[in-house]
Amino acid sequence: MDGAGAVVDVPAYFDEVDGGFFPTSFAASQWSSAQVVGPALTGLLARELERTQATDGFAPVRLTVDLFSAARFEHTTTPVVRVRDGKRIRVADVSVVQGGTVAARATAVLLQPTEQPPGELWRREREPQPPSLEIAPPSPLPQTPLFNSGEDSPVWNSVPTDHENGHRKRTWQNPIRVVTGEELTPFVRVAVVAEATSMMTNWGDKGIGFINTDMTLGLSRQPVGTEIGVEADSHFSEHGMAVGVATLFDRTGSFGSCMVTSVSNAGRQISNAQLDMVMRKRI
Repeated sequence: MDGAGAVVDVPAYFDEVDGGFFPTSFAASQWSSAQVVGPALTGLLARELERTQATDGFAPVRLTVDLFSAARFEHTTTPVVRVRDGKRIRVADVSVVQGGTVAARATAVLLQPTEQPPGELWRREREPQPPSLEIAPPSPLPQTPLFNSGEDSPVWNSVPTDHENGHRKRTWQNPIRVVTGEELTPFVRVAVVAEATSMMTNWGDKGIGFINTDMTLGLSRQPVGTEIGVEADSHFSEHGMAVGVATLFDRTGSFGSCMVTSVSNAGRQISNAQLDMVMRKRI
């Protein structure tokens, strides 16, 4: 860690190059080694929106990312446009541009925090529970993702075939950096981890056969600490089209939700055994 607090010796998805970014080997997708993985893009887009728009007391509360084209291992720029700048709400757009073509885009809504209104509201009866501190001791450095399935199961590990079932899935993650040498902010961290909503809601007993085309993240607050959990709430699919929603949580409780829409990619289904191989490389 240098004097400015930037972590310079841990993996990252992008290097800063020539006024933009270039993907590192860590950015390769499991769907295709020539394609940039979703969390890398959601993190990069969130970084640019927060860096340019979260000023004057505004806090990001929604991030919507459209992943409509495969981003490649090419020089990448991220132009930002402020769409709305009011006293209480700010809206901005950002794009991932490669070779003059837009590969992905995102919109952020930022609000000015204020007092809570009075009254009692309905809340989820069952709150997601993180793994024990013995299983997942806090660490400032990236860790291999942990997985859990079923209801009230104590088994958290990094072996996907141990969760080769049709039960509810959840994960606990401390992700790698988005840009080399730059510590993650809470907002960028949750943007990276929340993309796992696709995996958690589309993961069944035969692996993963849906690939998400977007992500909509909503936050009531920023995450606390370096680890974030994602618990599947629902999966609906017909005719090769799916929608999934997950709850986001940390060790202090739930703080947001994420929704993804996905399209069938059954011809390139990722099996649980393939997921095992990916996890073994990270350990």
